[in-house]
Amino acid sequence: MAQNIYDNPDFFAGYSKLPRQVHGLDGAPEWPAIRAMLPALDGKRVVDLGCGFGWASRWMRDQGAASVLGLDLSQNMIERAKEDTADAAIKYCIADLETLDLPESAFDLAYSALAFHYVQDFDRLVNVIREALVPGGHLIFTIEHPIFMAAAHPHWISDEEGRKTWPVNRYSVEGARRTDWFAPGVLKYHRTVGTTLNTLIGAGFQIRRVEEFAPTHEQIQQMPQLAEELERPMMLIVSASTPIAGEA
Repeated sequence: MAQNIYDNPDFFAGYSKLPRQVHGLDGAPEWPAIRAMLPALDGKRVVDLGCGFGWASRWMRDQGAASVLGLDLSQNMIERAKEDTADAAIKYCIADLETLDLPESAFDLAYSALAFHYVQDFDRLVNVIREALVPGGHLIFTIEHPIFMAAAHPHWISDEEGRKTWPVNRYSVEGARRTDWFAPGVLKYHRTVGTTLNTLIGAGFQIRRVEEFAPTHEQIQQMPQLAEELERPMMLIVSASTPIAGEA
């Protein structure tokens, strides 16, 4: 079972104050880049893996998705998502991505925001998603960028010129990383970019697009603190799809 840090009261209290949880998708600087990767949603069946408060689930229904299944390990998250949603076509359930089972060929889109780096057996999860998607289905997800995750102590340091520098430690040593973030001992799993993409390819996915998120000039003008994100990528955004019969 994955670590359920989001039901830790101290963690949940701090996490709930993040701009992306207070303001929803408008508080997530990477959202425009994600939105540009999403397929047309009209009539689509969507599974939202690690749905959190349900911001993306509700947005996808607003864009015409026929149904959305939001899954999250945290009871706190699911309760909040249900409280904020009044739509019979959106269903929320508690589920552990580490042991997830999904019906075969049941979804047109699998979406996940900042959840897969909590999963130890990424290969299993990717294969479950692959089987749950129809031919030509899409998987779009964000994770903490492996360069960001590789730091033994993930915080800025200053170099000889006083410039902020992000430490990268044991990048090629994959596996568990524990950090203190709102609560001590938050457990995540580091994988290189190559492992992440090759796992998708090995499961039969076709990589459509990869973005290493960086804020735009306009975003930095609106939120000057985002300028530090130009020093290293914090987030990896991946779009992949399942092949259609007869495709090379």
